[in-house]
Amino acid sequence: MPQGPLVYRQRLTTRITHWVWAVSLFFLMLTGLQIFNAHPSLHIGQESGFDYDNAILKIGAQKEGGTLRGVTQVFGVAFDTTGVLGVSGGEARAIPAALTIPSTQSLATGRVIHFFFAWLLVGTLSFWLVASALNGHLRQLIPTLADLRALPRDLVDHARLRVHHTADYNVLQKLAYASVLFVALPLMILTGLSMSPGVNAAAPWLLDLFQGRQTARTIHFLTMLALLGFFAAHMAMILLAGPLNEMRSILTGWYRTDGDRE
Repeated sequence: MPQGPLVYRQRLTTRITHWVWAVSLFFLMLTGLQIFNAHPSLHIGQESGFDYDNAILKIGAQKEGGTLRGVTQVFGVAFDTTGVLGVSGGEARAIPAALTIPSTQSLATGRVIHFFFAWLLVGTLSFWLVASALNGHLRQLIPTLADLRALPRDLVDHARLRVHHTADYNVLQKLAYASVLFVALPLMILTGLSMSPGVNAAAPWLLDLFQGRQTARTIHFLTMLALLGFFAAHMAMILLAGPLNEMRSILTGWYRTDGDRE
């Protein structure tokens, strides 16, 4: 644990939006999987269906000898995923009930909850961008040339599980947070809008940008997986850096640093 002085690291707006994002993304992921269950396949292109062979992922079930077996196809290669994907509770279901909201199959309920938290995410991200631009926090997330020069050393330190507790973000944190806030979340929002017929009518250029609604849906799903990977890495780094110190920072704003120790 660090023994240096406490510094005020996380502003109030950052702390509030952090927890709103956390709750929103939780519900968006589980309701998104509920929506995915209604059509458990991903395609590239403008259209999908029986006449199109453009699926890159399919999750389904097959009956063999009276037993239902889960089958997942990735680029046409089939894998037996019984017990994980394709079958849940003895019935055909792409994503298990424990990983969807609601747990029963209800596309309408999933869509209502999904859209609510999607717009909450959009509003919170917009608020954070304006507030962070005004209070200077935005500049702290942009990697500088000095940061990029320090990237090899930072990679080595993380590979050796050495964590430095400083008032500023390190270059890997800046790259990770900037990627999420300025790339992944806007991409999720734009691809989500691209799947709305109403938005398609008002802004048809979105479909051209993503080469079709089915491609936008696939990018939307893959970006969700990338965010899930970020979450796993984020939790691992919190545990490595000291969960009490990290939680105090995101709850109160105060963070204990290493001080002058090497």
